[in-house]
Amino acid sequence: MSETVIETRNLSKTFVRDSFEIHALEDVNLQLHRGEFVALMGPSGSGKSTLLHLIAAMDRPSSGQIVTLGQDLATLDDHDIARWRNQHIGFVFQTFNLIPVLTALENVELPLKLTRLKKAERLAHARTALELVGLGDRMHHTPRQLSGGQEQRVAIARAVVTDPDLILADEPTGNLDAVSAREVLTLLSRLNQEFGKTVVMVTHDPHAAHAAQKIRYLDKARLLPEGDVPEDWTMAATQKR
Repeated sequence: MSETVIETRNLSKTFVRDSFEIHALEDVNLQLHRGEFVALMGPSGSGKSTLLHLIAAMDRPSSGQIVTLGQDLATLDDHDIARWRNQHIGFVFQTFNLIPVLTALENVELPLKLTRLKKAERLAHARTALELVGLGDRMHHTPRQLSGGQEQRVAIARAVVTDPDLILADEPTGNLDAVSAREVLTLLSRLNQEFGKTVVMVTHDPHAAHAAQKIRYLDKARLLPEGDVPEDWTMAATQKR
């Protein structure tokens, strides 16, 4: 059996809004293995993005345990978590999160500034990452000079430039047209199949989800057993057809 790279045990997350408690995740038990491409799906508010943020150590659980790449994240302070995340996690945002005044090359170089690499080495790595995503001829363009699909490919290049163990993508095709979405999904599949990257993707789009090897569903803050689909989600998919 392949190595377990993500394991959650009774993982829960509660947000407090004024005097109300919002249970975003409840008792989630999940195991993901190295080299998998997994899509997390479910209705809006089901806890998909919350789970992804906890896996990325971008937030802390209210209770339960999460072990990622053998590291119990609860044992790390904020400084160590930031360093650990930069070494092991590549995160792709729906809204790209590129710096408008920086070129594609400079945006991709940013995560490497937290490493000990020299400037020339950082730029060499950034160029390689941009060439990998098919943007070798757009290195010196700013985000406003790129299409949405190209911006997302820059964001993916930035996510992989540190050679992370995990690529986590939160609705990576949500702001893209159909052609650009297919290009991004093809790229994520290539990173998984050719480079062996473990990919976890949150998506509302069933077409995007089928780019993954496995689909897991969340509903009302709970992870459903493997193979189960939320009833509301099934009805909505039937109506769309």
